[in-house]
Amino acid sequence: MNKRSFLKKVSLAGLATMVSFPALSKILDSVSHLSPEEITTDEEFWKAIRAAYKLKPDYINLENGYYCILPEEVLENYFKHIREVNLHGAYYMRTVQFDNKKAAVSKLAELAGCSSEELIITRNTTESLDMIISGQDWKAGDEAVMADQDYGAMLDMFKQVSKRYGTVNKIINVPMHPKSDEEIVEVYANAITPKTKLLMICHMINITGQILPVKKICDMAHSKNVSVLVDGAHAFAHIKFNISDLNCDYYGASLHKWLSVPLGAGILYVKKEHIPKVWPLFAEDGKKEDDISRLNHTGTIPVHTDLAIANSIEFYNKIGVERKENRLRYLQNYWTNKVRNFPNVILNTPEEVKRSCGIANAGIKNIKPADLAKILLEKYKIYTVAIDGKGVQGCRITPNVFTSTEELDVLVKALSEIK
Repeated sequence: MNKRSFLKKVSLAGLATMVSFPALSKILDSVSHLSPEEITTDEEFWKAIRAAYKLKPDYINLENGYYCILPEEVLENYFKHIREVNLHGAYYMRTVQFDNKKAAVSKLAELAGCSSEELIITRNTTESLDMIISGQDWKAGDEAVMADQDYGAMLDMFKQVSKRYGTVNKIINVPMHPKSDEEIVEVYANAITPKTKLLMICHMINITGQILPVKKICDMAHSKNVSVLVDGAHAFAHIKFNISDLNCDYYGASLHKWLSVPLGAGILYVKKEHIPKVWPLFAEDGKKEDDISRLNHTGTIPVHTDLAIANSIEFYNKIGVERKENRLRYLQNYWTNKVRNFPNVILNTPEEVKRSCGIANAGIKNIKPADLAKILLEKYKIYTVAIDGKGVQGCRITPNVFTSTEELDVLVKALSEIK
């Protein structure tokens, strides 16, 4: 078998062929004429989407922000990819592994709204962002700006860079309930000095679900000659946007979250002009300085995960980008609007609709987040995650497209009863 025929059999067929789920396809076809807004509250439609997943009956899963479980058709295709790679062994790894990865990158770039020449597949957001943080040409006295609410792994990398090179980390606090975009932009702007080299921001803050005005922050930073690194772990495939429209310099995200790709895949976007400036985590010789693939030497990895990316994208597109965003925002507001005025509840997510989507955070006065999470699980069979720090005390509530309003009613009841 030559490489050309093998490509045709494994790469094209493996990336494009889906397990047949005629019932779901029929339902999706039946609503194709309806707008995303009309579908948002159609509970029968979302029950059909729910049926595409295998869910544990033991508890209500409201912690989908860490890892979104795979729909069954993606999972079945993933198993097929594992078997196919295993069948061919080293032959696969030495022939078409990289061709298949390029095909997956092209699909991701189309979804992300950027050039495939500016995107690579990594293993997760942490790898993506840490590559940029550690890969700058740092000098003693250079400054970096970040927020206290940023993800801990990134803050740890900035600390390591500071110890290694003598850089200065300036940590700001993002207003939890801002009155305007400008209030947020000003907080970052006030931290920038002539020594600032890099600014890191979240697209969506992981502990509260707050969406930041990324483009406005990037425009401000660029006016001061500062590059911007965006943590998009919770925004990618959650809300609709194009990376190219954000005007950021770097963007990292995990695909195992809202795109529901098997564990072990993320993305890193690097604006073309910055590619030569970044030191890769693993050395790669023989590549041009502006070739982003030189940042993508990771050694041997579970390549069947790369193959499953196309299956996840296809499922995501079948649901519909706007349908998904609208539904997730609706689900969040469904329960937060009911509990916002409860005297015992503290909401750590902005009330203004545009400032959040599916994720929100709620606490109970005088109850520690860990205790609240324990009560929710043991008494009400609701699984969440406790957040206790960075000015946030509560449980992060993260529904998914398979979450029902009946399940959220259980949450509302619980929050009304817990004292």
